[in-house]
Amino acid sequence: MATANSNQRQRQSAAVAKRKPVFVKVDHLKPGTQNHNLIVKVLSFNAVLEKGPRPAAAAAASQRPQKTRIAECLVGDETGTILLKARNEQVDLVKPETTIIIRNSKIDMFKGSMRLAVDKWGRIEVTEPANFVVKDDNNMSLVEYELVTVAADE
Repeated sequence: MATANSNQRQRQSAAVAKRKPVFVKVDHLKPGTQNHNLIVKVLSFNAVLEKGPRPAAAAAASQRPQKTRIAECLVGDETGTILLKARNEQVDLVKPETTIIIRNSKIDMFKGSMRLAVDKWGRIEVTEPANFVVKDDNNMSLVEYELVTVAADE
């Protein structure tokens, strides 16, 4: 009986094929969207925050307490640039002049402008240098967005 169930699971997993990731360009990013895959070059790096763990949080956690690190990096491709918010171990991967693959990222809004963020479901990988020239005069993070509520017609 156990063998029949395992064979059935193997057939089901073989039937579900993984999709290839669809990569987008920086100029196609819009506020409030998610699940973006990009190949970008890191242009600049700015460490924003680095602080130790709180004593209460360290006592509550069963694992070793970890410092919180946040950095803002300007990344871009041949269509434009955007600020990437890197957190904790992601900070070690985003060094200037490296090419990275960003998977399953989302757009966060900060003071009316877009920031690219990778949460726990996403991934940042360092890859071989790309052969494109970054278009640095189209910074998508400099565009200000404003939430407008539209009154319903009565």
